[in-house]
Amino acid sequence: MRKTVRRRAVGGFIALLALLLPTAVPAGASTPSSDDVIVLRGASSAEGIAAGGGTTFYAGELLTGDIFRGDIRDGKAKRFIDVPEGRMAVGMKADTRNDLLFVAGGTTGKAFVYDTDTRKQVKEYDLGTGFINDVTLSSDGAWFTNSAAPELYFVPVSGRGELGKAADVETLKVGGEAGKPLQPGQFGFNGIAAAGDGDVLIVAHTQNQALYAVDTDKGKSKRIKGPDLPFIDGILVKDRTVWAVQNMANQVSRLKLSDDLSSFRVKDVITSKHFNIPTTVARFGDTLAAVNAKFGQQPPPTQYEVVLVPAWD
Repeated sequence: MRKTVRRRAVGGFIALLALLLPTAVPAGASTPSSDDVIVLRGASSAEGIAAGGGTTFYAGELLTGDIFRGDIRDGKAKRFIDVPEGRMAVGMKADTRNDLLFVAGGTTGKAFVYDTDTRKQVKEYDLGTGFINDVTLSSDGAWFTNSAAPELYFVPVSGRGELGKAADVETLKVGGEAGKPLQPGQFGFNGIAAAGDGDVLIVAHTQNQALYAVDTDKGKSKRIKGPDLPFIDGILVKDRTVWAVQNMANQVSRLKLSDDLSSFRVKDVITSKHFNIPTTVARFGDTLAAVNAKFGQQPPPTQYEVVLVPAWD
């Protein structure tokens, strides 16, 4: 792959709103209160979630970049990593073996890596201009999506958790249907997951309402045939099962992939009365933990939460 790390200015808050919040929607009628809801106390925004060790999860405060840590068993969460000003936390994944948390940095164009033992940052990477949206871990590194450009970014990570240098970051230009220009104000690549040994990535494309299989060597993309997936956001893959979050639809579709990754069918649709624009999910056995982002709501929400639902509805 060609190494083409690019540097750029940090996007402003107005640009963020134009990208994230194209349409204002009314706030929910009530504040969730249930054993199935874990409040991110003190959070002023939310977007990403990742499974840690055991029943631990990490969730990000979108607009500040702070990280929360919680437990689905005791139903509690609190601010865990207080980051410097000017950061964002969008999608994230935890490497529990090496105590690392990889975080997509949104309009900063960066990726951040934190040590979940010391709570310190261990690396910061410049990836590309746009909106760095989500991340997945493969056997040899971390892959990040850009919602404003048909590019994926690879950060090498050894099996012992040794992180690559800035010069080691690789940019993969994606071709085919998934690489075509976006319509103004639309999201392209969103959620991402490694399939098999990581030679193929499954990537959600919000504008196209689709999933794509992307070859990590040449960047070739192939649409995975199946019904349209409106508002597709974060995805989670286990073997041939995909959980696809559809944010504005307030649902998670459970999909079954064909063995050759050429097609999928919808097995069922998971809903909850507590969903309020969920964006990403983490899995704990037969339980999914989905974070409510509440995009575009007026008046602005005063509470953000994680919602627990069955993974096999």
